[in-house]
Amino acid sequence: MKNKKTIIFDLDGTLIDSLEDIANCMNQVLNELNIPTHKIDDYKYFVGGGISVLVDNALVGYNDEIKTEVTKKFKIVYDQKLHAKTKPYDGIYELLDELTKLNCNLAVLSNKPHEFTIQYVNSLFGKYDFKEVHGQKNNIPKKPNPTAAIDIANNLNTPCEEIYFVGDTMVDMQTAKNANMTAVGVLWGFRDEKELKENGADFLIKNPIDLLKIINKTNND
Repeated sequence: MKNKKTIIFDLDGTLIDSLEDIANCMNQVLNELNIPTHKIDDYKYFVGGGISVLVDNALVGYNDEIKTEVTKKFKIVYDQKLHAKTKPYDGIYELLDELTKLNCNLAVLSNKPHEFTIQYVNSLFGKYDFKEVHGQKNNIPKKPNPTAAIDIANNLNTPCEEIYFVGDTMVDMQTAKNANMTAVGVLWGFRDEKELKENGADFLIKNPIDLLKIINKTNND
C-alpha cells in the first residue's frame, strides 16, 4: 500500500499573507527609536529567515546593541496577537479542503517563532488536521538547515523523497533540496520565479489549487 501523500508548508508568504502586519510592527519600532522606516514592499526581501534576519535586513549598518533592542521591542509589539490584516491567501482553504479529502498528511515548518506559528495555525486553520506544526526553536537550526524537515518526515513515517515541501522563498527551496524533498515554489508569495528556480524549485505554481495537479501527476507516474 502506498504511503499517504505528505505536504510540508511554509507559513508566511505561502499559507498566510502577513507582510503588511510584519512591516507595520517593525516600522512602529523603528519610529519609536527614530530609525528610518521601510516601504512595505521592501519587507518582501527582509523576511523568510526569522526575526534575526528580519532585524539585520531592516537595520543594515546598525550595531548589535541597537539590533538587540529592536528585536526585543518587535517581539513585544508583535507579541502573539492575531493581527487583523494577516489572513490566508485566496484559494488556500479550497486547497486544504481538497488535500483533506485525499487524506494527505499536512504539516507546517516556519522560521517564524514557534509560539507565533502555533497560534496562527490554530486560529486560521484550526479545522484542518495539521499533524506537525513547527516554528523557529532555540534548539533546532532554522531553515534552510534540513533538520526540522527531516524530523517531520520521521514523525510521519514518510521517506523524505516522497514529501512535497511548499514555500515562497529561496530558503524554502534550499530546505527542500537539503532534505531530499520535492520543492514546490509558489508565485503568490514574497519572492519571484527567478529566485525560486535558481534555488532548485522542482515545480512552480501560480494558484494554490495547482498543487493538486502535481500531486495527482506524481501519484500516477
